[in-house]
Amino acid sequence: MTRLDTDASETIGRCLADQGPVARLFDAREVPLGGIRGNTVHRSLPQRQLPMVGAWCFLDRFDDDRADMRVLPHPHIGLQTVTWPVAGDIRHRDSVGSDVVVRPRQLNIMTAGRGISHSEFSIGDHSLPMSGLQLWTALPGDMLSIDPFFEQHTELPVFTSPGLAATVFVGTMGDATSDATAFTPLIGADATLQAGRTASLPLDSTFEHAVMVIEGTLDVSGVALEPGPLLYLGTGRDSLEVSTRHGSRFVLLGGTPFAEEIIMWWNFVGRTHEEIVQAREDWEEHSPRFGTVAGHGTERIPAPPLPNVRLTPRRRG
Repeated sequence: MTRLDTDASETIGRCLADQGPVARLFDAREVPLGGIRGNTVHRSLPQRQLPMVGAWCFLDRFDDDRADMRVLPHPHIGLQTVTWPVAGDIRHRDSVGSDVVVRPRQLNIMTAGRGISHSEFSIGDHSLPMSGLQLWTALPGDMLSIDPFFEQHTELPVFTSPGLAATVFVGTMGDATSDATAFTPLIGADATLQAGRTASLPLDSTFEHAVMVIEGTLDVSGVALEPGPLLYLGTGRDSLEVSTRHGSRFVLLGGTPFAEEIIMWWNFVGRTHEEIVQAREDWEEHSPRFGTVAGHGTERIPAPPLPNVRLTPRRRG
């Protein structure tokens, strides 16, 4: 998914990953996406004080507004896009020749590398609910120039314990390991906890973690969590106890704190101002770098203007 908000830059934030275990809530902010019939999304990452969780650098939730998704071709560099539908089907087409439909509890993961373009359109009955998550991970510096590629995973492993089932879409939880490609240690899991249950999730203590509720309510580390906010849990936990009275569906994200400083502007993740400027120019000049997405003719999303300041890294620490 492209960033269609008019302010495509982010405020530099400070990392909380050196504080050990914490329990801190970060409210999502509403961001208008004019390219999807005036819809809004709820953006949980990046935050001023929480720019990343591991390599996860972007998290939008698009909610049930019964509007169709129509995201025209747009470019990416330096990141992976992770598309995770909750309700509704999404057709993905890209410049490496992919043309697939992703459905709930299936994973589309696209590695941009040096450059790729893609489109995303909802399909089927547009009066039905359409909701899900769009996430990005930042690629490490030695992977920024790799060739782009795309993966779809229609069968994903599930970690289970009494009352709990967690679909692992990236990384490992217990004995469940996803086949999705990751370039830094990560975890991404969509979990359902039955009403009246308490469960313990195994964690990697070297990771920082965060939890967001999709449906219901969840008690996490003494915090009563409802849909919307992101609960940041810091590092140093080897397990996480969760409980619910009425049932809950939630997402767990985590990873080793990302050591590199990144610049994130519009749909690009890089390391220098010049790198971002060049990517924008290449997209606007229809460079072969980003290829073409079949089926759209000349339709595409133009890049927004650059801010009148030098782009600087989002620092950690």
